[in-house]
Amino acid sequence: MGKGRYLIKRLIYIVFVFFIISILMFFIYKATPGDPVRMMIGDTGNIEPERYQTMYDQYAELLGVNKPLPVQYIRWITNMLTGDFGYSTQYKRQVSQIIGVPMRNSIILNLFSMVVVFMISVPLGIATAVKKNSIFDKAVQVITIVGYSIPGFVIALLAIFVFAIKLKWFPISGMRTAGLEVSGMQEVADIAKHMVLPVLVMSVGGLGSITRYVRASMIDALRMDYIKTARAKGLKEKVVIYVHAFRNALIPVVTVTTWWIIGLFGGSVVIESIFGWKGLGLMLLNGLMQRDFSVVLTMQMFYVVLSLTGNVLMDIAYTLVDPRVRLDN
Repeated sequence: MGKGRYLIKRLIYIVFVFFIISILMFFIYKATPGDPVRMMIGDTGNIEPERYQTMYDQYAELLGVNKPLPVQYIRWITNMLTGDFGYSTQYKRQVSQIIGVPMRNSIILNLFSMVVVFMISVPLGIATAVKKNSIFDKAVQVITIVGYSIPGFVIALLAIFVFAIKLKWFPISGMRTAGLEVSGMQEVADIAKHMVLPVLVMSVGGLGSITRYVRASMIDALRMDYIKTARAKGLKEKVVIYVHAFRNALIPVVTVTTWWIIGLFGGSVVIESIFGWKGLGLMLLNGLMQRDFSVVLTMQMFYVVLSLTGNVLMDIAYTLVDPRVRLDN
């Protein structure tokens, strides 16, 4: 009963925050300079004034900008909640028709980055905690500090210079080799080759931060009395570390991991732009440059929903890693 009541409260909270942020985002973008209708029409040099006015009125009606702002907002949010994200002035199509492929590309890129980060950072964090103050631990600490201190775009430029220009192991940008007509596993291999550098760059910051959090949490857990008791009972060291200590060290790790995953989608905007990866980040950047407000607002609200959902999932994850945590409290 407690969990159900908690989830209902959180759902109400998500809905409330969603609408507040949607109002702020809508009116902020509407206040920015530029006329989306004029940008959609394009060059007007050879258009007669009467024809231009007719076109302007038609596109204004299509974009819904010929009504007062409160009416525009109500129309926009109502359509968005029913799956109609508006009309893209840049692509001359409905946003719902163009968002699917970029979203899939971004999700694939981010999922691979998450897998790489967790496969390396969790075992590495545990190993450095167990071997605290050893040469191995100190070396890892230096590398992780450097890793998450350097901005992502700098790491991207270094990766391009080393692996694409000097060693020529991987392509500089894009998702597929230009002019290459392949299918099946050859196509998958070509996409994977183009994915290596973006995944590498996106993983560096996460490796540094999550490794350090896992290490700090494990060090605190290994100091607890129940660990001494488990060792006194003659349990194997692997059981003590991976069963008793690691589970109790997961709560702070869950917190930072959730926020890192949420930030990963937002941070991929820069990486996707540098590597020409046709995902949500590149689409958002192009939308901002072209003042394509329907695309931009859709992307922004996607990140809002992702963030709000992440908070709820983080609370639920607490109860999974530590039964002492109760959602209703």
